[in-house]
Amino acid sequence: MNFIKHPENDPQYTGLNVNKGIVQPPVINPYLAGRKKRRDYTPAEYTEEIRKGNITVLSQAVTLLESQKPEHQAVAQEVIEKCLPFSGNSVRIGITGVPGAGKSTSIDAFGMYLIHQRNRKLAVLAIDPSSERSKGSILGDKTRMEELSRDTKAFIRPSPSAGSLGGVARKTRETIILCEAAGFDTIFVETVGVGQSETAVHSMVDFFLLIQLAGTGDELQGIKRGIMEMADGIIVNKADGSNVEKARLAAAQYRNALHLFPLPPSGWAPKVLTYSGYYQLGISEIWDMVDEYITFTRKNGYFDQRRNSQAKYWMYESINEQLKNHFYQSPVIGKELLVKETQVLRSEISSFAAAKQLLDSYFTF
Repeated sequence: MNFIKHPENDPQYTGLNVNKGIVQPPVINPYLAGRKKRRDYTPAEYTEEIRKGNITVLSQAVTLLESQKPEHQAVAQEVIEKCLPFSGNSVRIGITGVPGAGKSTSIDAFGMYLIHQRNRKLAVLAIDPSSERSKGSILGDKTRMEELSRDTKAFIRPSPSAGSLGGVARKTRETIILCEAAGFDTIFVETVGVGQSETAVHSMVDFFLLIQLAGTGDELQGIKRGIMEMADGIIVNKADGSNVEKARLAAAQYRNALHLFPLPPSGWAPKVLTYSGYYQLGISEIWDMVDEYITFTRKNGYFDQRRNSQAKYWMYESINEQLKNHFYQSPVIGKELLVKETQVLRSEISSFAAAKQLLDSYFTF
């Protein structure tokens, strides 16, 4: 019996024909073989390119900020220091709301309005929640900001919280400095609307905007004292079609709730407005309100006072973050942690006593 490479090509299997196939492509993409490696800039070069408005270099600098590598952090901090004299010239706006309130759609509409109607240059920094299990984030804000992501006067940068809200909030504040040095005069900081992220964002913005919904059931669920007290303005989304009356009713309920709160330190009485992000209705009124607030707080001195208190707050937050990192990165503590953890699990020592002993050990070496 003769051996043939493809038995199915034997004459007895009439009608069957097997081709030899194609040559397998190389594992490495040949089109990438001649691609140049990304250039490494010096801190001075980073600063120069950022000042020119080079978005690519700005993105690279933000990536350095988010890196955990000490050498990247050293370069990033030097860039921050060089950009600091050129920062502080923007209006920083925090935007929050429950999931599904239409934050991304609203930001898309707000951004296009500000760029084309008020000649602004906008940076959007979005704190994206990370999975507690996988630590991954979707980072899909650009896909929901279709028009804004294509505009040359806009810069959108999502950042994963990665389980460390304090760390990502500090990096977001530093990113604001880079964006301001790059010439962006309006900064949006978007947060997910759940947990402690609002407090962190509130401590780095000039105006805090809360997006609410109407017609979703119990409107009282939206009246949470903590978040309401932080808001400088409340806007009720999806005030269109048959939902207009429900939006107006919800706005009236929010106004009544605000009357129960004491006047904030700014002296500004928060306003409640209705709008439609999808149909872009009522957007100009929202930005008239924001501009009125900025003018009001600049005039009474609260604007600068808030900026100063925020700078002091973030100095102490940075100290806390650095102490925490230094503690856990200590090789001595790393060994003792495992021992104390085992003792706690065996009920040989209390959690509090173990923590005290570890801290005593840390501060003595």
